[in-house]
Amino acid sequence: MHHILLVDDHPSVMEGTKMLLEQEGDFKVVLANTGDRALDLVKEQRFDVMLIDLHMPDINGIDLAKKILAIVPDAIILTYTGYDFTNHFNLMIETGIAGLVHKTSNKEQLVTAVRCALRGEVVLPLSLVKQMRRMTGHVRNVAQVTESSSITGREYEILKYIANGRSNKEIAELVIMSQRSLEYCLTNLFQKLNVKSRIEAAIKAKNLGLLSDLDFCSSSS
Repeated sequence: MHHILLVDDHPSVMEGTKMLLEQEGDFKVVLANTGDRALDLVKEQRFDVMLIDLHMPDINGIDLAKKILAIVPDAIILTYTGYDFTNHFNLMIETGIAGLVHKTSNKEQLVTAVRCALRGEVVLPLSLVKQMRRMTGHVRNVAQVTESSSITGREYEILKYIANGRSNKEIAELVIMSQRSLEYCLTNLFQKLNVKSRIEAAIKAKNLGLLSDLDFCSSSS
């Protein structure tokens, strides 16, 4: 029996993925809906493969992978995401993540990805492989990329809204927090990125590969 840890904050995604994998008969899936819960489970149990969501409210998947690898250096971790992960590829590889699986994958693709990981094979979507040659011309300096590694899923969401031209008031409403809390969050974000303004933060995030050109669109409202 292969033991799999699935970390995601969306109950429907977790239950659906768990069902698909356990239909194989030789997979046992354990669920964690927060980074802290995942770390507790990793300390208590041994998992053959871990599927970790890239963007969660309390921690991003890359930072969580780093913490897990500090506890279990030989952990096999796959990023499991519904977002475009192209801009995060270099950082994922530097972290030690074994591969990427998109949440839109069908059962066959999902199971195949997990079995490949169990064999020690790197798992990459064909669409990403086709882009790798182009991406190699834009590899970021590792020291620069490391600066972005402590950005949480919530901060990433805020960065996207900034790039989209949203005001502080709009962003506060969208992420469900007070404007004062948002201001504190922005201050911390600016410190992490070593910038002094929203515009500088968005540009720095793009240079680090956290945001793409598609994120810089005018707000429709």
